[in-house]
Amino acid sequence: MRFVTVRDLRGKTSELWKQLEQQRELVVTNNGKPIAILSATDEDSFEACLWALRRSRASETLDKLQREASDRGLVALTPADIEAHIQESRRARAGD
Repeated sequence: MRFVTVRDLRGKTSELWKQLEQQRELVVTNNGKPIAILSATDEDSFEACLWALRRSRASETLDKLQREASDRGLVALTPADIEAHIQESRRARAGD
């Protein structure tokens, strides 16, 4: 996987598009830190690629939420506890 800077992206765009066709993925960096991934696609696979990306992000978010819940000791909640939290949240929202 090739890493390119934001400066390169601005100054060498046409060259990078050609590299993207060959490499299929490029990582864009800013101050040495990754900030974006450019991934080649085409008209036929665009929807599938977008769906896969969104599914991956959702999975990553779910994993993060599960870790946070575990760290806070919330994994031991019973269904009744969960329902109580839901009802409490609904009452609070209705009062806003």
